[in-house]
Amino acid sequence: MSKLTHLDDKGEARMVDVTDKAVTEREARAEATIHMTCETLRMITDGEHPKGDVLAVARIAGIMAAKRTHELIPLCHALNLTSVKVELSPGADGASVHILTCCKLSGRTGVEMEALTAASVAALTLYDMCKAVDKGMEIGAVRLLEKKGGRSGHWTAD
Repeated sequence: MSKLTHLDDKGEARMVDVTDKAVTEREARAEATIHMTCETLRMITDGEHPKGDVLAVARIAGIMAAKRTHELIPLCHALNLTSVKVELSPGADGASVHILTCCKLSGRTGVEMEALTAASVAALTLYDMCKAVDKGMEIGAVRLLEKKGGRSGHWTAD
Protein backbone atom coordinates (compact mmCIF):
# COMPACT_ATOMS: atom_id res chain seq x y z
CA MET A 1 0.00 0.00 0.00
CA SER A 2 1.21 3.51 -0.78
CA LYS A 3 2.13 5.95 1.94
CA LEU A 4 -0.68 8.28 2.98
CA THR A 5 0.38 11.60 1.50
CA HIS A 6 -1.60 13.78 3.89
CA LEU A 7 0.44 12.61 6.87
CA ASP A 8 3.96 13.78 7.67
CA ASP A 9 6.72 11.62 9.16
CA LYS A 10 5.21 12.13 12.64
CA GLY A 11 1.76 11.04 11.47
CA GLU A 12 0.35 14.56 11.65
CA ALA A 13 -2.01 15.96 9.01
CA ARG A 14 -0.47 18.21 6.37
CA MET A 15 -1.25 19.70 3.01
CA VAL A 16 0.78 17.91 0.34
CA ASP A 17 3.52 20.04 -1.21
CA VAL A 18 3.00 19.92 -4.98
CA THR A 19 5.52 22.62 -5.83
CA ASP A 20 7.90 20.28 -7.67
CA LYS A 21 5.24 18.21 -9.44
CA ALA A 22 4.88 18.63 -13.19
CA VAL A 23 1.87 20.42 -14.62
CA THR A 24 -0.13 17.83 -16.58
CA GLU A 25 -3.60 17.47 -18.01
CA ARG A 26 -5.81 15.86 -15.35
CA GLU A 27 -9.34 14.58 -15.45
CA ALA A 28 -11.63 12.69 -13.08
CA ARG A 29 -15.11 11.23 -13.45
CA ALA A 30 -17.39 10.29 -10.56
CA GLU A 31 -20.97 9.20 -10.04
CA ALA A 32 -23.76 9.11 -7.49
CA THR A 33 -27.31 7.81 -7.48
CA ILE A 34 -30.32 9.05 -5.55
CA HIS A 35 -33.24 6.67 -5.14
CA MET A 36 -36.77 8.00 -4.71
CA THR A 37 -40.36 7.02 -5.28
CA CYS A 38 -41.61 6.60 -8.84
CA GLU A 39 -44.00 9.49 -8.23
CA THR A 40 -41.18 11.83 -7.23
CA LEU A 41 -39.20 10.96 -10.35
CA ARG A 42 -42.31 11.42 -12.48
CA MET A 43 -42.84 14.91 -10.99
CA ILE A 44 -39.23 15.79 -11.80
CA THR A 45 -39.22 14.46 -15.37
CA ASP A 46 -42.66 15.84 -16.21
CA GLY A 47 -41.74 19.31 -14.91
CA GLU A 48 -44.49 19.18 -12.29
CA HIS A 49 -42.35 19.54 -9.19
CA PRO A 50 -43.55 22.51 -7.10
CA LYS A 51 -39.98 23.89 -6.89
CA GLY A 52 -39.46 23.94 -10.65
CA ASP A 53 -36.57 22.41 -12.60
CA VAL A 54 -34.80 20.58 -9.78
CA LEU A 55 -32.36 18.91 -12.19
CA ALA A 56 -31.09 22.30 -13.38
CA VAL A 57 -30.63 23.48 -9.79
CA ALA A 58 -28.77 20.26 -8.88
CA ARG A 59 -26.52 20.63 -11.94
CA ILE A 60 -25.54 24.18 -10.97
CA ALA A 61 -25.02 23.11 -7.33
CA GLY A 62 -22.67 20.34 -8.46
CA ILE A 63 -20.64 22.72 -10.60
CA MET A 64 -20.42 25.27 -7.79
CA ALA A 65 -19.39 22.57 -5.30
CA ALA A 66 -16.56 21.34 -7.53
CA LYS A 67 -15.19 24.89 -7.70
CA ARG A 68 -15.27 25.19 -3.89
CA THR A 69 -14.04 21.74 -2.89
CA HIS A 70 -10.97 23.22 -1.19
CA GLU A 71 -13.32 25.09 1.18
CA LEU A 72 -15.12 21.87 2.14
CA ILE A 73 -12.33 19.27 2.32
CA PRO A 74 -9.65 20.59 4.72
CA LEU A 75 -6.41 19.54 2.96
CA CYS A 76 -7.46 19.98 -0.68
CA HIS A 77 -5.65 22.50 -2.84
CA ALA A 78 -7.56 25.36 -4.45
CA LEU A 79 -7.65 24.39 -8.12
CA ASN A 80 -8.18 26.36 -11.30
CA LEU A 81 -10.66 24.01 -12.95
CA THR A 82 -10.95 24.34 -16.71
CA SER A 83 -14.09 22.22 -17.07
CA VAL A 84 -16.83 20.86 -14.82
CA LYS A 85 -19.69 18.81 -16.24
CA VAL A 86 -22.62 17.45 -14.27
CA GLU A 87 -25.12 15.19 -16.05
CA LEU A 88 -28.31 14.00 -14.38
CA SER A 89 -30.50 11.33 -15.93
CA PRO A 90 -33.49 9.30 -14.79
CA GLY A 91 -32.55 5.77 -13.79
CA ALA A 92 -33.80 2.81 -15.81
CA ASP A 93 -35.56 1.56 -12.66
CA GLY A 94 -38.00 4.49 -12.85
CA ALA A 95 -37.20 5.49 -9.27
CA SER A 96 -33.75 7.08 -9.27
CA VAL A 97 -31.57 9.78 -10.77
CA HIS A 98 -28.04 8.93 -11.88
CA ILE A 99 -25.46 11.69 -11.58
CA LEU A 100 -22.26 11.66 -13.64
CA THR A 101 -19.58 14.32 -13.17
CA CYS A 102 -16.35 15.16 -14.96
CA CYS A 103 -13.72 17.69 -13.86
CA LYS A 104 -10.62 18.76 -15.82
CA LEU A 105 -7.61 21.01 -15.42
CA SER A 106 -3.96 21.50 -16.24
CA GLY A 107 -2.21 21.38 -12.91
CA ARG A 108 0.03 19.76 -10.32
CA THR A 109 -2.62 17.77 -8.46
CA GLY A 110 -5.63 15.70 -9.39
CA VAL A 111 -9.32 16.52 -9.53
CA GLU A 112 -10.79 13.37 -7.98
CA MET A 113 -12.15 15.19 -4.93
CA GLU A 114 -13.75 17.84 -7.11
CA ALA A 115 -15.57 15.24 -9.22
CA LEU A 116 -16.72 13.36 -6.09
CA THR A 117 -17.83 16.58 -4.40
CA ALA A 118 -19.80 17.64 -7.48
CA ALA A 119 -21.63 14.29 -7.57
CA SER A 120 -22.33 14.34 -3.82
CA VAL A 121 -23.61 17.91 -3.72
CA ALA A 122 -25.79 17.42 -6.81
CA ALA A 123 -27.39 14.43 -5.05
CA LEU A 124 -27.81 16.38 -1.80
CA THR A 125 -29.40 19.24 -3.74
CA LEU A 126 -31.90 16.86 -5.32
CA TYR A 127 -32.72 15.60 -1.84
CA ASP A 128 -33.17 19.14 -0.55
CA MET A 129 -35.37 20.16 -3.48
CA CYS A 130 -37.58 17.05 -3.21
CA LYS A 131 -37.71 16.32 0.52
CA ALA A 132 -41.11 17.98 0.91
CA VAL A 133 -42.66 15.29 -1.30
CA ASP A 134 -40.33 12.34 -0.54
CA LYS A 135 -38.40 12.27 2.73
CA GLY A 136 -37.36 8.64 2.19
CA MET A 137 -34.95 9.30 -0.67
CA GLU A 138 -31.60 7.55 -0.40
CA ILE A 139 -28.25 8.69 -1.78
CA GLY A 140 -25.81 5.95 -2.69
CA ALA A 141 -23.14 4.64 -5.01
CA VAL A 142 -20.94 7.74 -4.72
CA ARG A 143 -17.67 6.66 -6.28
CA LEU A 144 -14.77 7.59 -8.49
CA LEU A 145 -15.10 6.08 -11.96
CA GLU A 146 -11.90 7.23 -13.62
CA LYS A 147 -8.89 9.47 -13.20
CA LYS A 148 -6.32 10.50 -15.80
CA GLY A 149 -3.02 12.29 -15.55
CA GLY A 150 -0.36 12.81 -12.97
CA ARG A 151 2.31 10.46 -11.71
CA SER A 152 -0.10 7.57 -11.04
CA GLY A 153 -1.44 7.72 -14.61
CA HIS A 154 -4.77 6.38 -15.76
CA TRP A 155 -7.08 4.50 -13.39
CA THR A 156 -10.61 3.16 -13.94
CA ALA A 157 -13.01 1.50 -11.53
CA ASP A 158 -13.78 -2.17 -12.05
